[in-house]
Amino acid sequence: MQTYRYVICDVFTEQKLKGNPLAVFTDARGMSDERQQAFARELNLSETTFVFPAEKGGHAKVRIFTPRTELPFAGHPVLGTALVLANGIEVEVIQLELKHGPIPVRILREGPRAMFGWMLQPVPTWAPYAESGELLKVLGLTQSELPVELYDNGAQHLLVHVASSELVARLTPNLHELERLTQATVSVFSITDLSAKTRVFAPASGVPEDPATGSAAGPLAVHLARYGKWPFGDVLRIEQGAEIQRSSELFAKVSGQGQRIEQVEVGGGVQIVARGEFRV
Repeated sequence: MQTYRYVICDVFTEQKLKGNPLAVFTDARGMSDERQQAFARELNLSETTFVFPAEKGGHAKVRIFTPRTELPFAGHPVLGTALVLANGIEVEVIQLELKHGPIPVRILREGPRAMFGWMLQPVPTWAPYAESGELLKVLGLTQSELPVELYDNGAQHLLVHVASSELVARLTPNLHELERLTQATVSVFSITDLSAKTRVFAPASGVPEDPATGSAAGPLAVHLARYGKWPFGDVLRIEQGAEIQRSSELFAKVSGQGQRIEQVEVGGGVQIVARGEFRV
């Protein structure tokens, strides 16, 4: 029998039992792919991470699993894992090695405790989405205020802009048809002068609605900056998760000009809420 210990933290929140929960297996040495997937399925969170010794000069190698599949990159698993590790490593920047490549996370502390982090995300690519009409129909919408585009930063995200936060809150998408239509996550958002509100659906990954999607927050900020809806260099505050009782707060910032994107940062708070172990 072997014992595998894990930490559960809430990501993109300053309040415990809010945000997006994440399980972090802090020492996954010797754990097979099948066992990692089985643990992720057993915990049934949107993602679970598994920490291994670094192989390429970083602080740790990290693998990310949903209940159904492994992901090369995802936002809240990177941020949560970095802050869990940072509570045992006194450094300003944690470098995580992912399948998609290295991701640095800048750590902000209150005393010795790591409480907030800024991850430097891959700069996404983007392209028009040919099935936008079908997507709007499945979402129960008639139009998008900006062109529907598919972004890829190691994870794929479709971005749909609606006119108001009330419309975002009232969404009742056909999740079965959404899973049939696309493997990408679908982010439906509205924007004001102060912040954005978004809901993110990922049924193809086994996540009907995600409480906080860090990998989508960067592309959202890029999308708004490209279309002149949010200034380059300003921090965008993003609200997500209220409709599933997991209110979350994400922050994103884009450097660049016009269609040239130089840097994408996404940040948020992390709260450790539980520790446990599997004996198998």
